Amino acid sequence: MKSTTRKSKSSYTEAHAKSGIDAKLPRLETWPNQYSGYVITIEIPEYTAICPKTGLPDFGTIQLTYMPDQQCLELKSLKVYMHGYRNLGIFYENAVNKILADVVKACKPISATVIGEFTARGGLSSTIEASYP
Repeated sequence: MKSTTRKSKSSYTEAHAKSGIDAKLPRLETWPNQYSGYVITIEIPEYTAICPKTGLPDFGTIQLTYMPDQQCLELKSLKVYMHGYRNLGIFYENAVNKILADVVKACKPISATVIGEFTARGGLSSTIEASYP
């Protein structure tokens, strides 16, 4: 008896995979840090973006934790930056890594971690974590 199971070729393309990575988002501003040896944790509970494959909205919470060195992130600019994701087609994994890279570029922290906890869709939820250094 022949099997009717087929191996299907993925319909995800390189363009899907790279979607949003090079997007120009609002600038993250900083201000001079006055202290050392402390950690800042910022929770962003209203993250939204668009799945580059399906066009459906993605929702989640982003937690940014960093130890500042010479500069701290200015919160209003962070808020505007995060709103830049609202209509951006980008996968969860890319968004978390892009946020981390942009934060590191802006304020050059001693260390930083970004955790994205994304709302369940189709019975699956994802948590993505990226750290610097």
